[in-house]
Amino acid sequence: MEPSTDKLLRDFYDGFARRDAEAMAACYADDVVFSDPVFPHLVGDRARGMWRMLCARARDLKIEYEVRRADDAGGEVYWQAWYEFSATHRSVHNQILGRFEVRDGRIVRHTDRFDFWRWSRQALGPTGLLLGWTPLVHRKVQSQAAAGLDAFLQGRSERRH
Repeated sequence: MEPSTDKLLRDFYDGFARRDAEAMAACYADDVVFSDPVFPHLVGDRARGMWRMLCARARDLKIEYEVRRADDAGGEVYWQAWYEFSATHRSVHNQILGRFEVRDGRIVRHTDRFDFWRWSRQALGPTGLLLGWTPLVHRKVQSQAAAGLDAFLQGRSERRH
């Protein structure tokens, strides 16, 4: 494994485990692109803001990870998260595969993949079980997540002024 990329990825997830969004943000390039099934395309400050929001709202978050590959171009991390989904107060155990592209010692692209239907069954309960596989529910979750991120970022912006 490439030592610098391996350390970069470990710094990112160690920060997440501590709920230290600033440590995570420091691993990202200014123009980073993040994507996952809930937040399909976040660029730059919106990507960093998502981690700030998740860390700020997490009360019972537990993270475990394993760096599976790290080289000059990027890496791959298998990680798991245990937490309470705030909208429903349901327990979630999510299993995620993160893929990373690295340039100049920073993450420029971060793509997380997980089984959305599995996640929705846990997070949304009966609705997720019955409808979590449908594009309608997927889009609704994405829309609500985007609105939550917008509100969080707006609140941070207002506190700085």
